[in-house]
Amino acid sequence: MSTATIKLFLANGDPKRLRTGEISNWSGKAVAAPRTDLDELLAREELQKPGVYILIGTDPNEGSPACYIGEAEVIRDRLKQHRAKDFWIHVIVFVSKDENLTKSHIRYLEGRLIVGAQEADRFQVVNSQTSGSKLPESDREEMEVFLGKIRQLLPVLGSDILTPRPQATDVVAGPANHLVCEIKGLKANGRRTEDGFVVFAGSQAVKELRPSAPVRHSFVVKLRNDLSIDGTLAGQGDYLVFTRDAEFSSPSAAAAVVSGGGANGLTMWRTNDGITLKKLEGKADS
Repeated sequence: MSTATIKLFLANGDPKRLRTGEISNWSGKAVAAPRTDLDELLAREELQKPGVYILIGTDPNEGSPACYIGEAEVIRDRLKQHRAKDFWIHVIVFVSKDENLTKSHIRYLEGRLIVGAQEADRFQVVNSQTSGSKLPESDREEMEVFLGKIRQLLPVLGSDILTPRPQATDVVAGPANHLVCEIKGLKANGRRTEDGFVVFAGSQAVKELRPSAPVRHSFVVKLRNDLSIDGTLAGQGDYLVFTRDAEFSSPSAAAAVVSGGGANGLTMWRTNDGITLKKLEGKADS
């Protein structure tokens, strides 16, 4: 991914409220806002243009992150219709400053965004069908560049909807990038990530929670329950196995799920030579 200079403007001085995002030498522009600022968002000039948008929230039935990806020739009119969707709490809109986006362009971008979100598998995409549009080769390449800028801006605007989950194959050389957590003859593998810690598919976890977990570490109970419901943790004999990579907010949260109770991830995660994550990071700071 190429380097980029990003300009953010906070319309109300609050980073969580309405804000715009631009990248140097890019014809596009992003406008993001919480649902509570929807009226202010709809009043903006950018919303009169064609573009794509992402509604972000939580599925009311499963409690998991959910999104809806759409396109419209007049974004304002379409977003007004989405007041009826109660799951979303945030919206991000992408338009072109030079007004060169056609209906075919935005349908192509919508389709690519839907596929990208499904592949990243961080959010449930609630669209009923995959959109898209065929474009001439030159237009398609231009829209792929536009999509690349969207990918760069989304995390800056607070959404990782297109950010691929870390994979075991992404591990590069270095002891801190391949750590193990061993307990009761079971072994889990993982590494630090930009967002916390990932436990790789195939890792093992204890089957039974510690007696103290429901009282002192209820978050572990919820995490393991959620991972079991979505199929990430599955029973295999007298232990559990991760069926796919799972990302956690910290090494301790990851170790707690593996061990079935409260855990200090800085000491439980170690290199194959037995060096703790705490010691590795201490060396990096020294």
